[in-house]
Amino acid sequence: MKRGGGSAGKKRGGGPGKKRSPQPGGLRPALAPQKPGGVSHKRRTDEEKRRSDLSPSERPARMDLVFQSCLVAYGYVRREGRLADRALDFTLRRAKTLYSHERRLVAESVYGLLRRQRLVDWLLERGRPGFERVPASAQDLARLIVSRSLEEPNLRWLNALSMATASDRALVERVPELLRELGKLPESERFGIELSVPDFLAQRLIAELGPRAHAVMSAMNLRAPLTARTNTLKGTRDELVNLLQSEDLRVRPTRRSPLGVLLDTRVNAFGLQAFRDGRFEIQDEGSQLLGMLVDPMPTKAVDACAGAGGKTLQLAAEMKNRGELYAMDVDAPRLDELKDRARRAGVHNVRVSLLPGDDQGADAAVGALEKKADRVFVDAPCSGTGTFRRKPDARYRLTPESLDEHAARQQKLLARFSRMVKPGGRLIYGTCSVLESENEQVVDAFLEAHPEFSVMSAEGRVPADTLSDRGFLRLWPDVHDTDGFFGAILVRSKAP
Repeated sequence: MKRGGGSAGKKRGGGPGKKRSPQPGGLRPALAPQKPGGVSHKRRTDEEKRRSDLSPSERPARMDLVFQSCLVAYGYVRREGRLADRALDFTLRRAKTLYSHERRLVAESVYGLLRRQRLVDWLLERGRPGFERVPASAQDLARLIVSRSLEEPNLRWLNALSMATASDRALVERVPELLRELGKLPESERFGIELSVPDFLAQRLIAELGPRAHAVMSAMNLRAPLTARTNTLKGTRDELVNLLQSEDLRVRPTRRSPLGVLLDTRVNAFGLQAFRDGRFEIQDEGSQLLGMLVDPMPTKAVDACAGAGGKTLQLAAEMKNRGELYAMDVDAPRLDELKDRARRAGVHNVRVSLLPGDDQGADAAVGALEKKADRVFVDAPCSGTGTFRRKPDARYRLTPESLDEHAARQQKLLARFSRMVKPGGRLIYGTCSVLESENEQVVDAFLEAHPEFSVMSAEGRVPADTLSDRGFLRLWPDVHDTDGFFGAILVRSKAP
């Protein structure tokens, strides 16, 4: 997901005691919020006064309101198949009464459940007999409660959730016992449940990654850091850090990318003035390192699978707005988004090109630049297994067939776009996958079919601890705290 939460908003009336209309999509909270018993009017008045003296960010989260929004957003994902980031954005735009820290809690809770969805379902199936007969909204509430208890074992938040039933609370108490029961299962059976991935993907990960598969997927189930890339067309990284710190944000430079800034303050980055001024883009540190492999000369470069243009803008800044940078893709709406982002970033050297969706038309469009580009970057569509931290629902959309289809498509795209590389030029292949079948194996198949290309080590372009034995970029969430990325530099020989 590109954005992990909604925009910050101010309270505009309403509140915990106001009558609420039915939730969109026919979803309702499992239970109506209950009034706490045994509390005098005087005590409630004192509590309300205490809360009113606090700033919105200091006030305790109103857990019933938070969970109501969680139920709506999660319902859109699980019941209607919407993408998680879009479901959250749609929900939070309509949650007018939530404060900014409550909005972040909604996003974190929904993403946390999606990262643990299979584990949570396993716990519920064993810890709550007859769970499958419970109404759907009550099922989702129980899922959210169990997931939250795994992430935040201190249960003070549960005491503030009046919509939780006695069965929900009893199940939370059984979770440690159930986890011990899970730990007794064979590794082959436990892996997919514990790490919440489909069995076919668990088997593929174990087969391709071996002993490190567990650590990699465990890291995928943690919250990703919020990372920005400095737009060097509008200032240096130090200047950006100082600017953000002047807005009382906790920020620090990334360890490996010279362009990156970590935002330790959870904030709606898209609402910051520095973002609106084009001073930075939200981009994972690993993605920045992949872009650095291109090392574009200020002459002629191609971003062949540009999408919405995150790496296109990085390349444009490295080219200092000089030369020609072609941004190609088959997705017109995403290219329109690229144009808007380029205007905000002050980028002028990008030529946007919509590729035809059919193979014949795409091949013809590529032919206009045959053997003319110094650099061709193919950030290929892939399984996205390296981005499960940010797109946790993506794991449930994969199938065994789609994994094989990705590898075949990647080989076709490399063959197509390699035609644009001039003699002595470079073809850079990248994915956000951790699977060898989409990375090293695709490169090896391409090299066998195209002996005019050879591997160039990425040494000197990225930190040494990000390189594989073959000189490829290999980034792991458990080692580098980035998304999982792969990158290879392939050079076309100068001989005819």
